[in-house]
Amino acid sequence: MKKLSLHWQILIALALAAVVGSILKQESANGPPDAFLGIAYITIFEYIGNLFLNALKMIIVPLIVSSIIVGVAGMGVSMNLRSIGIRTLSFYAATTLLAILIGLSLINLVSPGYVDGQPAGELLALNDHDVAVIEQRIEGRGIGDVAGIFTRMVPPNIIKAAAEGQMLGLIFFAILFGYFMTKLPVDLKDPLFRFWSATFQVMMSMTEWIMRFAPIGVFGLVAGVIAKTGFVAVRPLAIFSLTVFVALCAHALIVLPLLLRLIAKVNPLSMLKAASPALLTGFSTASSSATLPVTMRVLEKNVGVSSGISSFVLPLGATVNMNGTALYECAAAMFLAQAYGLELSFGIQFTIVVVALLTSIGVAGVPSASLVAIAIILGSIGLPVEAIGVLMVFDRLLDMCRTSVNVWGDMVCATIISRLSGEQTKIHIGLTGKDR
Repeated sequence: MKKLSLHWQILIALALAAVVGSILKQESANGPPDAFLGIAYITIFEYIGNLFLNALKMIIVPLIVSSIIVGVAGMGVSMNLRSIGIRTLSFYAATTLLAILIGLSLINLVSPGYVDGQPAGELLALNDHDVAVIEQRIEGRGIGDVAGIFTRMVPPNIIKAAAEGQMLGLIFFAILFGYFMTKLPVDLKDPLFRFWSATFQVMMSMTEWIMRFAPIGVFGLVAGVIAKTGFVAVRPLAIFSLTVFVALCAHALIVLPLLLRLIAKVNPLSMLKAASPALLTGFSTASSSATLPVTMRVLEKNVGVSSGISSFVLPLGATVNMNGTALYECAAAMFLAQAYGLELSFGIQFTIVVVALLTSIGVAGVPSASLVAIAIILGSIGLPVEAIGVLMVFDRLLDMCRTSVNVWGDMVCATIISRLSGEQTKIHIGLTGKDR
């Protein structure tokens, strides 16, 4: 009997989690929640989900460091590293900016922060602050408050950076380490390269083993969330969430596929099918960093991108390329401003765009990490940071959606870089116009 593919197992787990979670939510409304051996089912589900997430997070630091060092050192010999790096960073910056502008445009068009023409602040319990005082604070705001993001790129203690999960600093260190490895004499370089290559292979094997338990972990994560929050939320938040979802879909299903088709000559539908295990894992875990091992495996096995490119582009993208997160940060700041009844000038909106672009670079690839970045944006334009609390109703679901977009953007970039570097991927379009 043929074994069920991983992405189908994850889909079934998601469906079962939705059913079980909604049943528990309904029963908890009628009395104390059910328990097993004195332990609430919600607690059990959360424990299973956290155990799976912890297993993935456990391998993130050694996987990222070893993969980038191997990728950079390997490309230092076989490819033009400078060209690859410039293309990758340019693509990430361009697509993130496009995502932010899509979110900004839709929020301005739909105006979810207004209900029947009136600011939704009172409905959302945001009436504790004087709007006139807030308006005074937002005048003359700039982007100087986010300059600290760039200092994280050069951590004073790389061990502490690893312990605290400061991925941007680790990536910068690994790139430098891999690059200067190529400058060593052969008798010194080869042992180092073999060590890091072996480390990377061990981490990939551990990843494949951990991913066998993905359906169980996904069930625990999603069932626990649905059992706690259910599917009910207030009107303005529902409209805001739907607006963000539409914006994410526009970026993921229109902008990125067009780039795939026009630049990489790859059929977007074939690419989506090949990438589905990674996208579903990203959706269920809401963590691009935790999904990174799956993303690398899927891109190399299903799409045919070389390990040299995937091991450089994907870990970099897991920290730097946050299309969905940047879109959400900008949209959330605009939504809260509308809820307060503020009319933001073009200058303030431009500031939001720039700050969202910069803060998305430093966002950790873990669930709900973008809330920290939103706090930076609100502070930079003078809005009350505590207003973030109203976003928590739908944040988990939107976090899952924007993580999938982040992962999809990384995979699209890696595929485009691969094709521009002359690689023959498994799903490129041939001279006849048909998929290969």
